[in-house]
Formats: sequence, C-alpha cells, structure tokens
Amino acid sequence: MYAIIETGGKQYRVQEGSVLNVEKLEVAEGETVELDRVLALKKDEDLTIGAPWIAGAKVVAQVLEHGRGKKIIVFKYKSKKNYRRKQGHRQSFTKLRIDKIEG
Repeated sequence: MYAIIETGGKQYRVQEGSVLNVEKLEVAEGETVELDRVLALKKDEDLTIGAPWIAGAKVVAQVLEHGRGKKIIVFKYKSKKNYRRKQGHRQSFTKLRIDKIEG
C-alpha cells in the first residue's frame, strides 16, 4: 500500500514506515501531522486517483526533527565586466516518519 501526497509544492510517494524530508512545516518535534492532500492511493490492486485530491484520504506522520540541508553556492558573473556576486543558501526541512495511510 502506498500513497502519493503533495506538501510544500512537491509530490512524494510514501509507504507506512518510510522516512522523508519535506519542506519545513510549522509543527513542533514529536507531534503528529495529518497530510490531507492525497493525489493517489494504491491498496492491494485498487488504484484510486484524485481530481485533484482524494476526499477523506489522509496520511498521518510524526515529526522527527527539523534541520537545514547542505549549503549550495549561487555564483553570478558577467565576463569582461568585473561583475561577480557570491551567495550561499541552506534550505530548511522537516523530517517525517509515515505512521498510517487512511483512505
């Protein structure tokens, strides 16, 4: 059994027990969060696809931790014009463990 959910503008394929990093959610560590934007749900051989979401379906997950990803460097320059800009960025994330898929 698996589900395809949407959170933070991205889509994820999840199963019970899986751990994934999503865009930062405003939920404290250790609490549970219900993700109700379920795009598709596969149970045994039955595949249900929402339009755009499946009504009544939700995924229950526990927040394990919040963190920040690896630093990326954004470097802009124009040749022969002495224009250089260097900037770093670290994206915040929330690590979730999927406890239950209801549908």
